[in-house]
Amino acid sequence: MDDYSEYDGLGLAELVRSKRVSPAELAEAAIARIERHNPTLNAVVYKGYDDARRAAAGDLPEGPFRGVPFLIKDLGMPVAGWPRSCGSRFARGLTDTEDGGLTARYRQAGVVLVGKTNTPEYGITGTTESAALGPCRNPWDPAHISGGSSGGAASAVAAGIVPLAHASDGLGSIRIPAACCGLVGLKVTRDRNPNLPDGFDYALGNVVDHVVTRTVRDSAAMLDATGYPEPYSSYPAPPKDRPYMEEIGRSPGRLRIAWSSETPSGRPIDPEIQAALERTAALLAGLGHEVVEKGLGVDYRALFASRGAAAASNFAAGMDRLIEQLGREPEPDELEPLTWATLKAGRRQTGADAMRSLQETRMLNRRTLAFFEDVDVYLTPVLGTPVPEIGFIDPVNLEPKEVNRRQARVFPYTPPFNFSGQPSMSLPIETDSRGLPVGMMFTGRYADEATLFRLAAQLEKEAPWKGRRPQVWG
Repeated sequence: MDDYSEYDGLGLAELVRSKRVSPAELAEAAIARIERHNPTLNAVVYKGYDDARRAAAGDLPEGPFRGVPFLIKDLGMPVAGWPRSCGSRFARGLTDTEDGGLTARYRQAGVVLVGKTNTPEYGITGTTESAALGPCRNPWDPAHISGGSSGGAASAVAAGIVPLAHASDGLGSIRIPAACCGLVGLKVTRDRNPNLPDGFDYALGNVVDHVVTRTVRDSAAMLDATGYPEPYSSYPAPPKDRPYMEEIGRSPGRLRIAWSSETPSGRPIDPEIQAALERTAALLAGLGHEVVEKGLGVDYRALFASRGAAAASNFAAGMDRLIEQLGREPEPDELEPLTWATLKAGRRQTGADAMRSLQETRMLNRRTLAFFEDVDVYLTPVLGTPVPEIGFIDPVNLEPKEVNRRQARVFPYTPPFNFSGQPSMSLPIETDSRGLPVGMMFTGRYADEATLFRLAAQLEKEAPWKGRRPQVWG
């Protein structure tokens, strides 16, 4: 299929339904593109070709993506018989014996799993550059980062290797790589895609799973396929009114949209990003929305500080489970400096520290949520700078404090909505002077993915990105 990469996931599935192409042909097209582009990008770190060929030749479920090649992020998402490195030398040799619950839901949607994608060590950083797996590169310019922690997923989708791929987001790890690579990236509401019984809710509701895509409709269709309640869930997401595939066909109406470039540090963002934000606000006003400049108005310093003890304790607890599974402690050279620092910080916390941290974050989240009482959507950029080059945020060689200082400068906007659990979406509306993508972030009320999908579909029509192509493509 010479034109394989021109189709989104639903487009490929329609070719399968109409018998113009077989799932086996699609699998071979994806495999050919992995072999062609992965030496440049390092996006795919496990090749499940034999399993993919068997699945494509078999009896696939009649889901919306029947026969469509798909990649799983190599972090916290079990696939039966496949290794799971979590981007770490310490976890090498770990193989899962059965599918995770969400993996099973992806299979029921009809996809064919062809491999696993690159991720930083334990998903900690907003760039995908680990000692274990090596740097993942951006198809728009391989000298630049693909973002993190779903950097491999975004790189592969942007390059046309697959039309959509699994991703996860704990502090921005869907939205950041989507912005870096020119994709649609939705962080869903807490538990919209539930943490199924095989999971331990390691991140206390902060981390959610979904996909990165090239089209809005692929994101909507996959969430319709996977985003239904888990039996016995402690925190089920509020139900949706109708399928998201119906929402993208509906007008968003006249929304009240607040926008701001305020940063937690108070320092201004890069002028190119500021200009792109202002153009996006003007575009929204031109579409008839009520657009006001208004900051979120939270105490960012207090918000981020409130989460520290709970986040570190939670990471240490997750690592302890992995240590139990592997039967040993990590050796000094098996974890990167930032990972070691986070683990040691977690082990220093008391139970009272962790609980006070959770209590304070919960109270501060109320202020974030209250902002949306008279605002439908909040607009910011995803990044505060143009997409950095590989090595600027280097978790392997830089001191942990310097890594975090640089991350705070580049990725200032995403974390508050992980804390509050709200849906938040990156859209590839703009590009910078170098031709690299600039993602704009749209955040909605709690559980209101519907408004975001309606607005995203409107913007996809009015400011289309479909025709843009990166250097590494197809």
